[in-house]
Amino acid sequence: MTTSASPSIRILLADDHLVVREGLAAILATQPDLTVAGEAASGTEAVHQTASLAPDVVLMDLQMPGMDGTAATAAIRAAQPEVRVLVLTTYDTDADITAAIDAGAVGYLLKDTGRHELCEAVRTAARGGSALSPTVAAKVLAHMRGDRAAGLSGRELEVLSAVARGQSNKLIARALRLSEATVKTHLLHIYAKLDVADRTAAVTAALSRGIIRID
Repeated sequence: MTTSASPSIRILLADDHLVVREGLAAILATQPDLTVAGEAASGTEAVHQTASLAPDVVLMDLQMPGMDGTAATAAIRAAQPEVRVLVLTTYDTDADITAAIDAGAVGYLLKDTGRHELCEAVRTAARGGSALSPTVAAKVLAHMRGDRAAGLSGRELEVLSAVARGQSNKLIARALRLSEATVKTHLLHIYAKLDVADRTAAVTAALSRGIIRID
């Protein structure tokens, strides 16, 4: 009696660089149980392609034009929670990791991940497991111990990142749908946790410690 082969894991590649998508497709093509179902060059396109193709796993870059990978991940998970999103990026700051996981990503890999590790991570994600690069795993464990990013919350990281981009309290409040008073409160908490006295010092401290980055 013969048994049928296991169904192939269908993958959507979301990255704004064609050469990266081609490289990933070539790697995945070497595995008989992995199939590239489609490609997307932006976050918006990734959401649309996921809706039409219903892949098992989306390999998601973070920095893309228009809707970024974090926003696309949240949109995909809200509309199709059965789809697993696996982040594949060059960035490993606390703010990026926290935002991606909060958005619903089941894994977070860096682009220096080896071929074997990448393919195994896709399989793990498809099974419903979590896959993290070693450096990312260390940061997540540190967060669980409560010593990551001086204890800054996800919202505080968002506010601090916006400050680093030069946004005023008014613009931050509008973007995050908060009151300006709430933004000011978050900033006071940030100053206390980073042991600084003002916006400039907070940004300088956060950048030097790798808590946030400026694109």
